[in-house]
Amino acid sequence: MSSALDIFKRNQIYPQFCYKASGTNSPFILPPIRRTRFWGFLLFCSPSALSLSIRSFGFGRLLRLLCARFSRWISPPGLKGATIRSLENLKKSSVPYWSPIFKVMKGRDGGEKKHLVPSLCLAILVLVFLVLYYGSFFGPQGQHANSALVFGGKIKRSIGWSNDGNEEVGKSEEPIISQEDGDYNLAPKSFPVCDDRHSELIPCLDRNLIYQTKLKLDLSLMEHYERHCPQPERCYNCLIPPPPGYKVPIKWPRSRDEVWQVNIPHTHLAHEKSDQNWMVVKGDKIVFPGGGTHFHYGADKYIPHLANMLNFKNNILNNEGNIRTVFDVGCGVASFGGYLLSSDIIAMSLAPNDVHQNQIQFALERGIPAYLGVLGTKRLPYPSRSFEFAHCSRCRIDWLQRDGILLLELDRLLRPGGYFAYSSPEAYAQDEEDLRIWKEMSALVEQMCWKIAAKRNQTVIWVKPLTNDCYMKREPGTQPPLCRSDDDPDAVWGVPMEACITPYSEQNQRDGGSGLAPWPSRLITPPPRLADLGISKDMFEKDMEIWQQRVENYWSLFSAKIQPNMLRNLMDMNANMGSFAAALKDEPVWVMNVVPEDGPNTLKIIYDRGLIGTVHDWCEAFSTYPRTYDLLHAWTVFSDIEKKGCSAEDLLIEMDRILRPNGFVIVRDRRPVAEFIKKYLTALHWESVAVVDAESSSDLEDREVILLIQKKMWLIDGSSKKSA
Repeated sequence: MSSALDIFKRNQIYPQFCYKASGTNSPFILPPIRRTRFWGFLLFCSPSALSLSIRSFGFGRLLRLLCARFSRWISPPGLKGATIRSLENLKKSSVPYWSPIFKVMKGRDGGEKKHLVPSLCLAILVLVFLVLYYGSFFGPQGQHANSALVFGGKIKRSIGWSNDGNEEVGKSEEPIISQEDGDYNLAPKSFPVCDDRHSELIPCLDRNLIYQTKLKLDLSLMEHYERHCPQPERCYNCLIPPPPGYKVPIKWPRSRDEVWQVNIPHTHLAHEKSDQNWMVVKGDKIVFPGGGTHFHYGADKYIPHLANMLNFKNNILNNEGNIRTVFDVGCGVASFGGYLLSSDIIAMSLAPNDVHQNQIQFALERGIPAYLGVLGTKRLPYPSRSFEFAHCSRCRIDWLQRDGILLLELDRLLRPGGYFAYSSPEAYAQDEEDLRIWKEMSALVEQMCWKIAAKRNQTVIWVKPLTNDCYMKREPGTQPPLCRSDDDPDAVWGVPMEACITPYSEQNQRDGGSGLAPWPSRLITPPPRLADLGISKDMFEKDMEIWQQRVENYWSLFSAKIQPNMLRNLMDMNANMGSFAAALKDEPVWVMNVVPEDGPNTLKIIYDRGLIGTVHDWCEAFSTYPRTYDLLHAWTVFSDIEKKGCSAEDLLIEMDRILRPNGFVIVRDRRPVAEFIKKYLTALHWESVAVVDAESSSDLEDREVILLIQKKMWLIDGSSKKSA
C-alpha cells in the first residue's frame, strides 16, 4: 500500500472528491480541498501515516478531526455541482443544511439510514486500535516512517495544528519560505479551478460566508457590508476563472466611456438606472454616458457647476491645485471620479457590495480609482485629514443616526478647510420629513463648526474650520464632544467609529490649515506630517531618488512586454511613502498605495503628497473584485507576512485573484522568496519575464532580487482550461 507521502509526491496536486447523489446516476464533484482536508484524506491512504499522526496529534483529537472531515465530505442528495464552501444553492433546496449528517438520510426506497457518521467514526476507532496494536504489520519502518513524520510535522505547523493550545491558529512558528529541506518545498504542478459561480468572489465580502457561519450582524448598521474574512480552513485554494468569453479590457482613456459586456456580464444597473444615464448596453459593450443619480445630464457639467458655486477660477474644481484628493461616498459606477481626473483631481470612489452589486467592479474595469467599503461601524481605512473635498450625491446614507457618527467619520477624513458637497432631497425639498431632516442636520453641522459655503438649487456645500478656535469656543457639554486626547485618529484597521469631533494637530493650528503645497508641487514637497514619523526632509528626498531609479529599471526590463496604455490600474502592495507611485506621475496610470496595518502609518504621508491608498493586512484578502489590477508591485511583502506566520501560498492565490489576465507582478524581495515563487509559476499560469539582482549586498541570501512575472490569459471552455 502506498504511503501518504508517496501519493503526495506522485500527484503533487490537491485532490477532488466525488460523491454519487442519491437517486441519480451522475456523481458531482466537491470543490478542491485545502491542505487540512488533504492531510485528513491521506491518513486513510496510509495506516502507517495514521499511526504517526496519532502520536503527533493525540488520539482523541485525531478522531474528532476525521469525523469532522467525513461530515464535510457528504453533501445533501440531489444537488449536482454543489460546493461545500458556497451554499447559495443549498438555501434554495428543500434539503436543510447538512441534514444528511445530523438528522436523517433517505435512500431511494424512502427508507431511513440513520447514524451514518457515528458508524463511520466507530469504524475509524477500530482501525485506530488495530494500527496502534499492529502498527508494524501495516507499513514500512525506519527511514521512510521518519520521513512521513517530518512531513506531517511540517504540515501540522503550517496549518496551525499544535499540541500547545496557546499557539495562534493558522500561524507557523518557523519560516516556510526559507526552508530548503526535502519534501515540504514540493509545489503543486497545478491548482484547481474554482466553480465558475465564484468568478466574482471577494472572500472577505462574501455574503454566502455570512449565511453559512450564521454571523449575528446588525443590518441597520450595515455590518453585513463590512469585512468578514473566512477562517483558514474555509479559505479557497483554487484559481478564480474569468467569465466565459473574457476579453482583454479596453485601454484607457477609451475605457472611461465603454467596457466589454462579457467581462462584467451584468446589465441590471443599465435597466434600473436607465433614467439616470449611469450606463447603457450597446451591442457587445456597456457605455457610460457620465450620468449619476443626481446629475443625469452628466458629470462633465455637474463638476464645473460645483466649482462655480464656490467661485473657483475658471469653474475648475481643483482650485489652482489646492483641491487634489476627493472622497466620493456612494459613488455608483464612479463617473464623478472619472471626470475629475481631467482636472488633476484623484478621487477615492467608495461604495459597498450592496443591492447595486458590481458598481465598483464597473468603476475599476473603466480604469477609475475605486474601493469596496461602507460607512458602518468601523473606521474607513484612511487616516485623518486625507481629503480636501467629500461628495455625496443621493448616496442614501442616514447621516443623523447614532448621534451623527457617520458624519463625524467624514469630518475625521476631511482636511482643515475641507468641503462637503451634499446633493440630496433634504437640501431642497419642502415636504415635512425632508424639512425635519434638514433642520436636524443643519443643527448637527453647526455644532461641528461647519459653515455653509454655498447653497444652490439642489446642492449644499459645507466647509470645515481651518483651526481649533471654534471648537474651543463651544459651551461645556456641547454635543458632539471632542475626541479623547489619547485617541489616535490615524488608527483605522478594525477600529470602531466614535461619535466625537477629531481636533486638529498643533501643526494645523499653527499653520492655520494643512500647510500643504498645491498640486503638482505637493507630490515632491516634504509634507509637515513627516515629523510625526521622525522622517527628515533628506530621508524623504532620498526615498524619492531611489524609487525613481528603481521604476526606471523596472520599465527597462519590461520594455519588450508592455505596450502603450497596456497598464492602467496599479497597486503598490507595500507603498511606504508612495515614491513608487510618485515616480509614475507622467504615465497614464493610477496607483492604489497599500500600507501594512501593523507598520508605520505612512499612509497619511501618501495622502499629503496628493496620492491615494488604503491600509491592509496581507494575511487576508483585499477588498476588490477579481481581475481589477494590471500590475502588482510586491516589495518585501512576502518576507513581511512570513514573519507574521501567514501563508505565502495563500497570498499568491490572492494576487492571482485580483490580477487581470496578461497583467504583471513585480516581486522585489530576498532570493529565497523569489525561488519559492518560481516553483508556483506553472500552477498559477504565470510566466517569468526576468530575474535580476536588485542591488549589491554582502549577504547572498539577504540580497534583494527582482522577479518580473506576467499572468497568462486562460479561459474555461466547458470543463477544460485553455491558455492563450
